[in-house]
Amino acid sequence: MKMIRWFKWSRLALALTLVAGFATAGFAEEKKAAVKPYPLDTCIVSDEKLGADPAMKTFVFTHEGQEIKLCCKSCQKNFLKAPAKYLKKLETANKPDKK
Repeated sequence: MKMIRWFKWSRLALALTLVAGFATAGFAEEKKAAVKPYPLDTCIVSDEKLGADPAMKTFVFTHEGQEIKLCCKSCQKNFLKAPAKYLKKLETANKPDKK
């Protein structure tokens, strides 16, 4: 009898774990979809064209819901020192030209 009860509880625990895992995975996908795409084709820190140097891999990360692309990982240090300075470039790029 104890074995049957233990088996039922273990199945319940497994089911709850699976449900929690699927629920969390769905939430992560929703959160990922809310990230604003990076509008520039240059590094926001160095102004180098992304992917121009095959030896340097483009570094991509998310900062406060905004996708950021840098020419290399070492530019992230400068970005994180003064993100507002660099995010202004994105605001300018996102504004339509008035003509």
